[in-house]
Amino acid sequence: MNLSRKANLIWSFALLAGVALVLALVIPGDLAMHRPEPIRKGPGVTRITRLSEWFGALEGTRADTEVYILDSGKPGGSALLLGGTHPDEPAGFLAAILLVENAVPKAGRLYVIPHANPSAAGHPDIMEGEPRRFTLAGASGPRTFRFGSRATNYIDQWPDPDIYIHASSGQRLSGSETRNLNRAYPGRPDGTFTERLAYGITSLVRKEKIDLEVDLHEASPEYPVICAIVAHERAMPVASEAVLNLELDGVKIGLEPSPANLHGLSHRELGDATGTLALLMENCNPSQGRLRGRTDEALILDGKDEMYLRAAKLGRLFVPYDENGWPIQVRVGRHVAGLQAIYAAFSNQHPDRAVVLDGLPTYDDCVKKGLGPYF
Repeated sequence: MNLSRKANLIWSFALLAGVALVLALVIPGDLAMHRPEPIRKGPGVTRITRLSEWFGALEGTRADTEVYILDSGKPGGSALLLGGTHPDEPAGFLAAILLVENAVPKAGRLYVIPHANPSAAGHPDIMEGEPRRFTLAGASGPRTFRFGSRATNYIDQWPDPDIYIHASSGQRLSGSETRNLNRAYPGRPDGTFTERLAYGITSLVRKEKIDLEVDLHEASPEYPVICAIVAHERAMPVASEAVLNLELDGVKIGLEPSPANLHGLSHRELGDATGTLALLMENCNPSQGRLRGRTDEALILDGKDEMYLRAAKLGRLFVPYDENGWPIQVRVGRHVAGLQAIYAAFSNQHPDRAVVLDGLPTYDDCVKKGLGPYF
């Protein structure tokens, strides 16, 4: 064997060893992203099931997400709460988990899906430099949560088409939107992974005759539809009353109509395809914006970023932004207060289908005490 061949073999084995080392370092963290964080069964939870109860084809797949049912056992309506549609918007799924662990129903039934797209929770956005998880100081110790992606994991749905065509409307979008749950409603039973997941949620809404559905989201500070409730036209009376009461309580929030020609979103398609009153709540999340600096756990929790301070001074943001940032307790507090206002408005306008919850903190509670006492 000549020296050149020996050198090639040595370099080849060294390269393979390097690849093996990188994989050994990366794979455990990647696999850990697929393990859901524990959610504690709160005093109001009467049953825990999975989405396959309403669409059997999801059984055994990563789309078969947990559904928590809080049934008062008393007459009233039914509501569905979606968290984790986009797992890189943490206030959404944290607010949903807070309700699961604390809310006690007094009238009607509440269905909560904390991880609406569990596949998206299982991987971070590629090339975004985001942390894979963050930790809250809970009442009985640290609680760690995954910081996922906006879209379904490639291992569950691949490849992306050049153009995504929304099945029921023919609307054409960027190919990557094919993995966005909030562009897939009402879904298809024989469609992609994301469309089947959307179909499962739509089936729950139809079969349980859900009166009111709320989808929790966050948006970057430079996005115009932010700190707002987006409502289907049939849900406008409920949303209007909720916004008015939130404003009276000192929680500034806007009201946006669901665009009739923007398809695939929960507030449009669930409102059109079912009898539910469909709403979506947007919050402010600096960790997902395009103007942000370093993306780390501190940014997720504190919402403080020097780049956004500069942008605010230049008038480039759609929300107030100062040295206090947008901490997670403020964002979750806004969602929890918004949900309580929405349920109260619905119950006021439809007393025979009331959905009444007890045991939840106020906005001021979340801001002053932090989230620890409720986790």
